[in-house]
Amino acid sequence: MWQPRIGVGDGLSLRPWRESDATAVFKAFNCPDIQRWHVRRMDTHDEALAWIAGWAKRWDDKTDASWAISRDDEPLGQAGLRHVSLFEASAALSYWVLPEARGAGIAARAAHALTEWTFDILGLHRVSLEHSTANAASCRVAAKLGFAVEGTLRGSARHADGWHDMHLHARLRSDG
Repeated sequence: MWQPRIGVGDGLSLRPWRESDATAVFKAFNCPDIQRWHVRRMDTHDEALAWIAGWAKRWDDKTDASWAISRDDEPLGQAGLRHVSLFEASAALSYWVLPEARGAGIAARAAHALTEWTFDILGLHRVSLEHSTANAASCRVAAKLGFAVEGTLRGSARHADGWHDMHLHARLRSDG
């Protein structure tokens, strides 16, 4: 199955990453806010190209997936699925948005579209979302999407400034 384009609305879509997106990816992973919550950085344009190529392989392996959140085909951020298990019908949601695209609800709209796609098209039963307890914006996104708080995972993620407790949220297909 080829990776589809997913409509988000308001001129936004989720589309597979392209080599031509490498500059935007490089910029994202050198943004202090994105580094703070995602721990990843890139030192070269080639690393961005490898990151993009890696997503195509993970899609083919059915383990992970990532889409560029785009408007007019220009990348504004990322929405993805990690730890995809078709057998257990579950995945974990991830997202980030470039600084110039923040504050317009893009993360929430993209995450909503991807969550609905996982339930309606992939037939998944459960989608989870983890974020640092210090990341209030991600907590608001999870709440807006109807992801119930399931608990706190103590010291479960290493960030640049040390170990972070993580909130675990999830939504079941039956939650509606």
